[in-house]
Amino acid sequence: MSKVPANLRYSKEHEWVEVNGTKARIGITDFAQSELGDIVFVELPEVDGTILLDEPFGSVESVKTVSELYAPVSGRITAVNEDLADSPELVNESPFENAWMIEVELTEESDLDKLMSAEEYEAMIQG
Repeated sequence: MSKVPANLRYSKEHEWVEVNGTKARIGITDFAQSELGDIVFVELPEVDGTILLDEPFGSVESVKTVSELYAPVSGRITAVNEDLADSPELVNESPFENAWMIEVELTEESDLDKLMSAEEYEAMIQG
């Protein structure tokens, strides 16, 4: 059973978003990491770059596959989790706490309206 923290918002591509004012912290969900299997590499964009809603911004590589990361919101990247370069397994061990991927300054706050609540996301992954 996947964990779906109630305080986060979710995209249909299995990214989570933690909103704090005009900043958003983004990662992939527990469901996503369990589907991918053991994560061996995480590719993330540079600080000061921008991400656009629904556009790829990086990828995660597991022993099974390479999976694109899709931006759940648009924004300017203010931080990248450097720990994932040396410890990609954090995505499997701690998808919500230690394996956040990027932080952005939101450029389009209305993007948040397109995200799912924890209840909606849980319904989606349970099919």
